Amino acid sequence: MIEGVKVHDLQTNADERGHLVEIFREDWEIYDPNPAMAYYSLSYPEVIRAWHRHTRGQIDHFVCPSGRIKIGIYDDREESSTNGEVNKFVIGEHNQKAVRIPGECWHGFKVIGNEQAILINFPTNIYDYEDPDEERLPPNTDKIPMDWEQQSH
Repeated sequence: MIEGVKVHDLQTNADERGHLVEIFREDWEIYDPNPAMAYYSLSYPEVIRAWHRHTRGQIDHFVCPSGRIKIGIYDDREESSTNGEVNKFVIGEHNQKAVRIPGECWHGFKVIGNEQAILINFPTNIYDYEDPDEERLPPNTDKIPMDWEQQSH
């Protein structure tokens, strides 16, 4: 696992009415430091939202309560013990997890399956509309050794 990446299994509490899943608790180790805000995005099937990274210390925490996504994380931090590594995680309504992503690592996700997906993010920094903390690369860049079309196992 890439240095700084953590995964937390989310418990689904189901009964005849449906289910309830806790997605944030301040006493969970994965949310360290605590988030500064939360937002969600809705993406359509096969949409890829990648690649981007943050350079001012932001950490992202991804949860996918509806649909399914494949998360990609690439570590090109020179000082990192996991420099050059790629992590992939498939999460969603049938595999509930929270994934902690060090912001300095390139990251993104692809909606997999035939349904739209909702991604909730709990970033540790408030978004600055005037000066966003984002660097971007296209999904198919040669700088990152990951093929979004390759099946995850």
